[in-house]
Amino acid sequence: MNSLSTTAILVFANSAKEDLANKQIPHGEQLFDVLTQTTLKKAKKTGLPVFHFSDKDQVGATFGERFTNAIASVFERGFSNIITIGNDTPHLKTQHLKHTAQQLAMGKTVIGPSNDGGFYLLGLQKSNFQAAEFQNLPWQRFSLYHQISLWLQEESSELIKLPVLQDLDNERDLESILSFSSGLSSTILLLIIGLLKRSRSLYYTKQNFSKLLPNYFLYNKGSPTVSFI
Repeated sequence: MNSLSTTAILVFANSAKEDLANKQIPHGEQLFDVLTQTTLKKAKKTGLPVFHFSDKDQVGATFGERFTNAIASVFERGFSNIITIGNDTPHLKTQHLKHTAQQLAMGKTVIGPSNDGGFYLLGLQKSNFQAAEFQNLPWQRFSLYHQISLWLQEESSELIKLPVLQDLDNERDLESILSFSSGLSSTILLLIIGLLKRSRSLYYTKQNFSKLLPNYFLYNKGSPTVSFI
């Protein structure tokens, strides 16, 4: 059995209803559902085994406990490497996942930083997974990326960092991500625009939207700022 065949992908993503309750994006249930389904499709395109842990499958009182238990559960199925992702990074590509799997096969650890101080992807080897220490990291805090990077560098021989990507946690993130709209699917783009139109804190004017849509459909070839290298 080669190294790639011992790697699995964990999609740690709540149901749309739970996301709606926890994220500051009113009326975003349809967007959350589409994001999850899109993420699962990207993961399955790698050909690797994919496990989706929604809030119905997670065990633990805190985020750290639930995330740690989900990772441990996948490792207990016999996998040596795991790639963990959420559902809130629209610019994540299948190629990011394939590249991570290749790096794990070479004994490296991988992290994809998000612009809010956390991460959107973690590629981890079972031999480097210390559940107690992992669980006690500063989850859902701005210092998470810094702290987990230090921890990973201590546990692994080499840490590979992917490009920084924007994730979606609130309405301001919706506005920000439209700056890189050429990397989004038309479905996600239109859902984001619809949510912003409903918001009282609308950042873009109707003129901005009317300019954005034609440009998206005519020139959607990917943004060099967010594309995988």
